[in-house]
Amino acid sequence: MRRLRFILPIAAAALTLAIVTAASARPSHTHSAAAAQVVNCNGPLKIAMVTPLTGGAGFLGNEQLSWAKYAVKTLQKRYGLKIQLLTGDTPVEQGPAPAQALAQKFIADPRVVAILGPSTSGAVAASSAAYFAAGLVHVSESATRTQLTKPVGGQPRQATAGFFRVVADDGIQGPNDANYMISKLHVKKVAIFDFQEPYSQGIAADTETTLKAKGVTTTRLSAPNTTTDYSSYVSRISGDTDVVFVPTQKPGDAQTIAEQLAEQGKKAKVFGTDGSNNPAQFKFPGSYVSNFAAPINLFPYNKAIIAGWKRDNPGKEIGSFGPPTYGATQVIFSALQQTCAKYHGKLPNRRVLIPAVKRVRIHNWILGGDFRFSTRTNDPFNGRFYIFQIQSNGTYKLVQ
Repeated sequence: MRRLRFILPIAAAALTLAIVTAASARPSHTHSAAAAQVVNCNGPLKIAMVTPLTGGAGFLGNEQLSWAKYAVKTLQKRYGLKIQLLTGDTPVEQGPAPAQALAQKFIADPRVVAILGPSTSGAVAASSAAYFAAGLVHVSESATRTQLTKPVGGQPRQATAGFFRVVADDGIQGPNDANYMISKLHVKKVAIFDFQEPYSQGIAADTETTLKAKGVTTTRLSAPNTTTDYSSYVSRISGDTDVVFVPTQKPGDAQTIAEQLAEQGKKAKVFGTDGSNNPAQFKFPGSYVSNFAAPINLFPYNKAIIAGWKRDNPGKEIGSFGPPTYGATQVIFSALQQTCAKYHGKLPNRRVLIPAVKRVRIHNWILGGDFRFSTRTNDPFNGRFYIFQIQSNGTYKLVQ
């Protein structure tokens, strides 16, 4: 009976989301006209960035925005483009509604030729059908839910053929994190949180599947995305639990859980995912974090990019969410350049960018190596995740 209390609300929410998303996918006459309109490549083209700029994940969106601005500033001349960057805020606490409203706004503007993002999995699931119906390609820098691009558990993918992402998905992150816990931390018991939203539910499931398959005992805890005090949940975690897995998009939650574990005398280490990767907010020593981006200073060819971004953002540190945004912007620019050349300076419609994005190849990719998309899905070819441990001074040390 206890299991049903979690399944029924989630199923109802999923059904509601499916209905709303399907409704938003029906193009109006205005949107159909916008999708079919010829776009002159010589005039300013608009790219709309959709990301949380406020709320608990606002740190993520603002970091991404700084890199999107830098990419537009430095890359548009290289690719022979004139680009205007628009922004749209999708606070994670507000669910799918902001993403759906922004989709309608950007679809209606015929000069918007591509969407940078949405950056969160829930926002992608809520708006992908609408963007695809209008012929708008959308390239995410951080939406990692596996089911966006692949069927999972007999259920179809949640995003459309017009959705791409430049980072690896939770189907890679979950098993990678689980295998690290098993091989390096020698876990026997793991408590796994989800926060009743698509990102955390997907990665929690992927991680738990691998742990269980290898004989690890797991306990599942499900908390509303608006929770601020986790002490009652922490009290349910047994004293012999080795790791508490926290796939949150709000790093402060991972920090709170780590602090409340210590307050209750429990020795389990918190293991956060890419959404918690923020040294300013999640800095509890001994904790772990996984992320889709290695430090970009590992690649010598990034030296000029790093120096330029720091000049534009004095006093700020380079995080893990910004560089993939630069990469996603570069993917869009490359597709625009190729397509504008193919059609002699005029896009016959916005939809022609979708296959062009799929064909993009980038040498000296900001996240390392060369970039291209998989032939099987709209995920990066050979994408991977990295694991960091938080040091006594709050810095993140790469451990795998």
